[in-house]
Amino acid sequence: MTATVRVATRDDTRAIATVRIESWRAGYDGLIAREVLDRMDVEHEARRRGELWDQYHSDPRSVELLAEVDGDLAGWAAVGPSIDEDLPDDGQVYAIYALPRFWSAGVGHALMTDAETRLVAAGFDRAHLWVLEGNERAAAFYERHGWREDGAIQDDDQLIRGDHPQTLRERRRVRDLREDLGRRAAN
Repeated sequence: MTATVRVATRDDTRAIATVRIESWRAGYDGLIAREVLDRMDVEHEARRRGELWDQYHSDPRSVELLAEVDGDLAGWAAVGPSIDEDLPDDGQVYAIYALPRFWSAGVGHALMTDAETRLVAAGFDRAHLWVLEGNERAAAFYERHGWREDGAIQDDDQLIRGDHPQTLRERRRVRDLREDLGRRAAN
């Protein structure tokens, strides 16, 4: 099973919403209130993403990627310049998710490899991402791909809204892209 990765377009907002919601429901079960996960709606998410598409992509270094396996939707990633004020020169992996049936099947690896390559091509020497505390599967994935915690923690109550507000604690991971990718290319 080989994943192919392509740049997403505005026409892919439903696919992006599907990956985000299905992966959140499976991956964050027990970390985010079940009521919150159950309330997530693909059509609403797709419509919201479509409305915000131009804003999300106003910087040409921002890109969303879709992974497919044998023509079937398998995963999604979003990368671009840092939105963290303390790391203004970094690139950032905003999101990377695989549909649960593709976990441990190389989809995440294909997305991360493409995402890191695009960040370097966009001029970033270093990048960071945030991991939900308690998400051991994701933490292990990032560790295998060379992402290391830098000690930064944030409590994010902007991710979850509604009748069941919940503050989420996230831990930041960083990676020296040029050094690590240069070493990978040499091998």
